Amino acid sequence: MKKSRSPAPASGPTGPSSSPDTTTAYPDPEAGFQYHRQQFEALADLALQHAKQLGAADAAVEVSEAAGLNVSVRMGELENVERNRDKSLGVTVYIGQRRGNASSSDFSPQAIRQAVQAAYDIARYTAEDPAAGLPDEQDVATEAPELELFHPWPIDAHEAQQLALRCEAAALQTSKKICNSEGAGVSAQQSHFYAEHMRGGERARAGIFRGGYASSRHSLSVSPIAGKGAQMQRDYWYSSMRSPADLASPEAVGRYAAERALARLQPRKIATTECPVLFESPLAAGLLGAFVQAISGGALYRKTSFLTDSLGRQVFPEHIDLYEDPLIVRAKGSAPFDSEGVQTVPRQVLSSGCVKGYFLGSYSARKLGMRTSGNAGGSHNLALRSRLTQPEDDLPAMLRRLGTGLFVTELMGQGVNYVTGDYSRGASGFWVENGEIAYPVQEITIAGNLKEMFLGLAAIGADEFAFGSKNVGSVLIERMKVAGS
Repeated sequence: MKKSRSPAPASGPTGPSSSPDTTTAYPDPEAGFQYHRQQFEALADLALQHAKQLGAADAAVEVSEAAGLNVSVRMGELENVERNRDKSLGVTVYIGQRRGNASSSDFSPQAIRQAVQAAYDIARYTAEDPAAGLPDEQDVATEAPELELFHPWPIDAHEAQQLALRCEAAALQTSKKICNSEGAGVSAQQSHFYAEHMRGGERARAGIFRGGYASSRHSLSVSPIAGKGAQMQRDYWYSSMRSPADLASPEAVGRYAAERALARLQPRKIATTECPVLFESPLAAGLLGAFVQAISGGALYRKTSFLTDSLGRQVFPEHIDLYEDPLIVRAKGSAPFDSEGVQTVPRQVLSSGCVKGYFLGSYSARKLGMRTSGNAGGSHNLALRSRLTQPEDDLPAMLRRLGTGLFVTELMGQGVNYVTGDYSRGASGFWVENGEIAYPVQEITIAGNLKEMFLGLAAIGADEFAFGSKNVGSVLIERMKVAGS
């Protein structure tokens, strides 16, 4: 990876009273971007100066650029090559406690002034909101540790095509029963941004945010098809990392995706029953996501969550903990500050099954009479763990713990009611008897209530899979309704 160039100091006061520049290592202009840090600073300066001229005391601006390459193949042939390049300037203007927002993909001075004017005009005619405003000064980020989030991938379309072909070929060569494919793809994406605030007409001092960083995300995926005619079964697998060096090999991804498709051949239906259910690790991350949604600020202050007023309450068994760490080097959910410029810090969200904190941005925190948790824009590197989990608790061990019941590997539909907690999803997977997979199953529905499911979480496996910003092993729920034939 090319060494990042240290950014030139931004304009503003210097000395002990000036705010630190919360910007991590920044890319050289030739690292695949059209704009560099100093240009973003100048654009932000123009926007904030115009907001001040219009009479706004408080304002925020963010300038960003993203670039990437996506290549897909199918059955040994190139199918699609896409290059994306996007840029945006977003500005938020506050007139007292009235807020207006506008954006532009045109970086010309005239377009930026028009965007600022539009935001100002919207604020003028918007009702006052006591919760509106920039983050409190005490919460603004004062440092930005280098988290190694930017790893550009200097890959061209031909090289990406070859990787995708290798991945698909590995899947097709796994077995003669793999006779078709929905394709394989390679994606290389990178972006960078700079944001700055103005408070009381002032900028670049302690308590007023300014900073930014670059990041990357690369992936490799394939979706093979096993069987023929009405007996066809599809599955997929992928690898996604910030650095291309950390991606799984194309052959490993292809073979594993094929093995998953082969395992689904000749599925059966099962009779309607109640039984324990084991969620495969990637699906368990979805259950964790449902919990995050339920204790996030928007749902809480609107009273649209089944976990309203759950702070300090027992919502999981005592052996369950949830930890958030935004500062893990290279991790997919890491960030030195949230989307408002609030400092992120590691924290305990669940301890012994009790809720110790919500996921809040400044606005939702004010609506609830609380303090932001640094989660404007989402959660960061969540790890759901059980104190009972042992290093040897891999997937076979979890199947033995399941005994006789359902092992779910795919979910369909969006059947989650966050007001009541009712949960109902189409599913497929495997029926397990005496701790061993007996046969694949499909065309079933699993149902329960998330309150009861969380409290009925019996075990978490050591087979952890990093799904975006959520890390969790397979999850065993004591009992759910399974609707079959």
